[in-house]
Amino acid sequence: MLVKIHWSWSETGDKIYPVSFTNWFGDKFMAENKTKPTTTSVPAFLDTCADETRRTDAKDLVRMMQKITGKKPAMWGPSIVGFDSYHYLYESGREGDMLLVGFSPRKAANVLYGAIGFDGAEALLAKLGKHTTGKGCLYIKKLADVDVKVLETLIETAVAATRAQHAKRA
Repeated sequence: MLVKIHWSWSETGDKIYPVSFTNWFGDKFMAENKTKPTTTSVPAFLDTCADETRRTDAKDLVRMMQKITGKKPAMWGPSIVGFDSYHYLYESGREGDMLLVGFSPRKAANVLYGAIGFDGAEALLAKLGKHTTGKGCLYIKKLADVDVKVLETLIETAVAATRAQHAKRA
């Protein structure tokens, strides 16, 4: 079967990726997101964390993010705990739903998604304490290493910014 692949550059401009496919009949298909909500139990997933500190921190993050978003946690893929969602649409035509904010209790650190990348984040990160960042993620080894009030402000501000940005597109 003949297939036409539609390509797009990443937002940072360093990668190219397929966004849709057209078969020879002209039917267009979008590539599916890998990160989607699942029916896996969040408490059961958190109980699988081998490290007791990571597990305790993860449960604290659930309480914090649920309070901030007003939404219950849901598993996104096999290892991300997410809260709420938003719909995105890129200029390339790629669209989908993504978690508003969430985290994954990885072996090396808790990885927070959707908590940085807004105007003013750098100033809050400077006050946060021991952490690292990379490609839109915030890495925290232990909650005891950071100022939890600053972390709450960071997440609250990120959630508000993302909700405002995507409400304009609705």
